Amino acid sequence: MKEMNALSRTDREILNILQADFPLTTRPYHDVAEKMNLDEEEVIARIQAMKNSGLIRRIGGVMDARSLGFYSTLCACKVPEQRIDEVAGIINRQKGVTHNYIRDHEYNMWFTLTAPSQDKAMQIMQSLQSDAGIEVISMPAKQVYKIKVSFEMSDLNAL
Repeated sequence: MKEMNALSRTDREILNILQADFPLTTRPYHDVAEKMNLDEEEVIARIQAMKNSGLIRRIGGVMDARSLGFYSTLCACKVPEQRIDEVAGIINRQKGVTHNYIRDHEYNMWFTLTAPSQDKAMQIMQSLQSDAGIEVISMPAKQVYKIKVSFEMSDLNAL
């Protein structure tokens, strides 16, 4: 993975735009390029290089599932060490799983699940329990305090 301090000022500016000011147009990379006085091909090449290095995982919208009428919950389960990859694969096949992490805890696998309804989420969790042979604990949010994170990339001293 590319080190943060190795990023050029141009790459940092691109990252700032991608995080906070991504153009919702038919040619967003062209618009980013115009804003930065670059060629669209250069912007695309720089973004591709950052994706290839692992610095950028994905580019996409973040929707507020609740506002769209969906049900979302944080889930936890105990997975034997030797089954982590297998169980992660079973969980990750579900379309509504957005994050899946291993934690240093008795409940060592945590994931978020979003579904069209609470009933559908419960069906998915029951299916996961059956398919993976594990218990899934559901912990829906009572109150959401953080909905967005953005990393200011232009200040080298902030890193």
